[in-house]
Amino acid sequence: MSFEFFVGFRYLRARRKQAFISVITFISMAGIMLGVMAMMVVLAVMTGFGTDIRSRILGANAHIRVMSRIDKLDQHEEVMTKIEAVEGVKATAPFIYSQVMLRRGSRVSGAILRGIDPSRAGRVVDLEKSVKETDLRVLGGREVPPGIILGKELSRLLTAYPGDEIYVVSPFGGSLTPIGGRIPYMKKFKVVGLFDSGMYDYDTSFAYVSIESAQQLLRLGQSVHGIEVRVDDIYSVDKISRSVLERLGTGYWTQDWMQMNKSFFSALKLEKTVMFIILVLIILVAAFNIISTLIMMVMEKTKDIAILKSMGASSKSIMKIFMLDGLVIGVVGTILGITGGSVLCFLLKRYEFVKLPSDIYYISTLPVRVQVVDVALIALSAIAISFLATLYPSYQASRLDPVAAIRYE
Repeated sequence: MSFEFFVGFRYLRARRKQAFISVITFISMAGIMLGVMAMMVVLAVMTGFGTDIRSRILGANAHIRVMSRIDKLDQHEEVMTKIEAVEGVKATAPFIYSQVMLRRGSRVSGAILRGIDPSRAGRVVDLEKSVKETDLRVLGGREVPPGIILGKELSRLLTAYPGDEIYVVSPFGGSLTPIGGRIPYMKKFKVVGLFDSGMYDYDTSFAYVSIESAQQLLRLGQSVHGIEVRVDDIYSVDKISRSVLERLGTGYWTQDWMQMNKSFFSALKLEKTVMFIILVLIILVAAFNIISTLIMMVMEKTKDIAILKSMGASSKSIMKIFMLDGLVIGVVGTILGITGGSVLCFLLKRYEFVKLPSDIYYISTLPVRVQVVDVALIALSAIAISFLATLYPSYQASRLDPVAAIRYE
């Protein structure tokens, strides 16, 4: 052990008459520990929230949508073949997307009707996770009336459950009235399953039918509204979208999951950054305890510093002694904070004892996801702040004049 380490550790283990300095040292460690714990838990929750919301969004939406610049796509099979030839594309499926009204008895609700190909949709979006008790292939049968899958909350609004029949009212098509108006087209469907994504907005608005039923309801013939695309890397959707447009040529446009949810994820990222800055202030407050501890230690060890200097210790060595003391306080507090934060994050994730109203927060439990990058950033920030807090007291200790210190001893 070097001379500076040896003396520094001796100073941290204060004797009985200097026990007050020891108490202040432990308070400084506790302050760093609590600040690191708070930062770790908050960032883990923010990261978990973003990850959970992203997985739920991608469970109900494709990575990329390809649509025609005109109203609909006619030769969609040919278009799908061209898209699947693009590098990075994993699967494709046609879709129909339209706003309709649902009616059961006296209850009416607006909804978004999504026509899907039951044999292909599962390869593009993870609907199986949301439609747990129903096989999507029931939508592709020839039953009369055809099947429909409702969002869980939408089902409650309509009081329509599996086995019940509802009417879907389309704003398109229908017959003309004698005065020139148009009677909306209405078609009967049978509820064959419920859709539970865990996101209130989706569960109150989405209804799934087969693509053939949607074409009949909306009078589309054999056309569809677009092609849904699944890619290998969700963060490369911008590059893959450009490649798809280059292959298809003019007359098409794309929309990826980042564009559709850009404002939401930008707000989430900004909130995480602001929370990190705010929580750094907690560690800064704890750093003032380190400054006061070292200043008190320098005042207490004035005679020792003078003796060490008179024995040949350099100003650099004296400065290093007190810097090491402050760093030990910061490093130990950081390690304890990361350990405590990890335990708390594990308990939050394992037992889910914090519940959230799903209609406000999209999810029902507090999500937690600890990332190595976040932990490393927290540790580096805490240790860096602790190091900066040691500079002034250590510098003052190194400037001490040994003659003036021991003149009256």
